[in-house]
Amino acid sequence: MPTDRDHGPQPLGALLERHELAARDLVAASTEQITHKMVARGVKGRWLTPNVRGKLVRALNAAAGTTYAERDLFTYI
Repeated sequence: MPTDRDHGPQPLGALLERHELAARDLVAASTEQITHKMVARGVKGRWLTPNVRGKLVRALNAAAGTTYAERDLFTYI
C-alpha cells in the first residue's frame, strides 16, 4: 500500500528509457552533487525535496540535450 511519500512510477523513468539513459548518465552529466540513489528514488516515485527534483531536471536536460520542466518528470508536484 502506497504511503504519502510513495507516488508510484514517475515519468522520469520513461524519459530515461526514451533517451536511452541510465542513472549513471545523469550523475555524470550533472554539475551538481547527485547520487544514483536520488535518481532511483525519483524513478520509483519516492517523494523528493524541491531541491533534489531541480537537480534531477537539470541533470536530465544536460544529459539528453532537452528542456524538460519538473512537471514533465514528476506527477506529484
